[in-house]
Amino acid sequence: MNRLSRRTFVLGGAAVAGVVVAPLQSASAAVPFPFQLGVASGEPDASSVVLWTRLAPSPLNADGQGGMANADVAVDWQVSTTSSFASLVASGTVTAKYAAAHSVHVVAGGLQPDAEYYYRFRAQGHISPVGRTRTAPALSTVGRDFVMAFASCAHYESGYYTAYRRMADDRPDLILHLGDYIYEDAATAGSLRQHVGSEIVTLADYRRRYAQYKSDPDLQAAHAIAPWLVVPDDHEVENNYANMVRADSSPALTTAQWTARRTAAYQAYYENMPLRPANINSGNSIALYRRVRWGQLAVFHMLDTRQFRNDQACGDGWKVCSDADLASRSLPGTAQESWLLDGLGQHLGQWDIIGQQVFFARQYDASGASNMDAWDGYRASRARIQQGWVDRGVRNPLVLTGDVHASWANNLKADYANANSATIGTELVCTSITSGGNGTADTAIPNAGTNPHLKFYSNRRGYVRTKITQAQVTADFRGVSTVTEHGAAASTLKSFAILDGRPGLQAI
Repeated sequence: MNRLSRRTFVLGGAAVAGVVVAPLQSASAAVPFPFQLGVASGEPDASSVVLWTRLAPSPLNADGQGGMANADVAVDWQVSTTSSFASLVASGTVTAKYAAAHSVHVVAGGLQPDAEYYYRFRAQGHISPVGRTRTAPALSTVGRDFVMAFASCAHYESGYYTAYRRMADDRPDLILHLGDYIYEDAATAGSLRQHVGSEIVTLADYRRRYAQYKSDPDLQAAHAIAPWLVVPDDHEVENNYANMVRADSSPALTTAQWTARRTAAYQAYYENMPLRPANINSGNSIALYRRVRWGQLAVFHMLDTRQFRNDQACGDGWKVCSDADLASRSLPGTAQESWLLDGLGQHLGQWDIIGQQVFFARQYDASGASNMDAWDGYRASRARIQQGWVDRGVRNPLVLTGDVHASWANNLKADYANANSATIGTELVCTSITSGGNGTADTAIPNAGTNPHLKFYSNRRGYVRTKITQAQVTADFRGVSTVTEHGAAASTLKSFAILDGRPGLQAI
């Protein structure tokens, strides 16, 4: 067996002991290093976690196969309680299939609850980088306080992934990604970093685009430091699509071609994310809404707000639109609405955390217009969910959101038209990793006069870091000053606390 380097994994200049940045390669290896896309883990429960990698010695090959031959490959995997792998707690061999772009999804089971582990792979004479992961607490226990970070919107061409690197510096216990992990558009002349190829449409296109994004060392660092829970938004397929309806006709596609594009996008998403086999795509659909429990402390309700929604009202965009009030309209779809309300009614955790994609709180401008792509375009659907958690006595509803390329912190109201209405929940919105470029230092809340429940805004790039305890959730809005220069420091722009049994934001 090859011996791993004992060097530490350097994250943003700070050494994190025990995680290996790169393996020593075998001098006798007959093929190039196949682990160019790094490693990842995800979907932890109390006894197992998903381990992911994808073999791709030449990630940007146009066929999407990453330089791999048309043959399946055996991949060994190992899990240990230490980064030296002096003893193993789980191991095995899995087949990386050509038909799945040589991606690997191992459900490593038999693990202890609420525990930290290290993992690695071996294939074709090479050993992968080492990842750090962990399991959730047992369902009968509260478990330790834990740190969860969440992020969204990482357009490769818009800047460097410094925010991912700073997130890894924090060594969180769990990371949520709330969509727009990749972008589908063609290379843009003059951009800081350029996409390879034209707008992605085929399976080979999507596979190569994921390979380009996942080749980034800062993104690899964030994947290697903690398990992830992921849900896509629109750009993993096509901008602002709704169910089977396209937002526009660019590029021009027949109905069959559009269906094939959606199918390819979902297949590539599964291939490149640390998801369980239950989440594999089936044709042009994919099973992504799910619940992940964190002992008795928290339950994550991960939503899919693209695949089942009604088309955006009034042609999309910011509009004054009475159709947005129609009871027949649903953002998650009626089946997913019922699933969410059923789960909220089970009181599975002290904190019910809804991981989803688009702006949840009401936001009207002075003319009364609002965003038809967000929950404001599906107002009856939002009302059913909010009233649903009130009726079910949900103690601590917390909505996590991405999409809008800015940080927001919002109180959720029983009646948004009445500033004195009861606060019945809380929304935290993460900014983008890079999308929108450097941003500005602006913190003036847009449309504050018509939306007094909106309590914080920042136009910096970054992420949100939370600490979840029985007494409270604290949220730090983290920002970087620039993404067009690599290596910027992160700072905390604003912090809030959400107290147990008291929905709403407390500034700290």
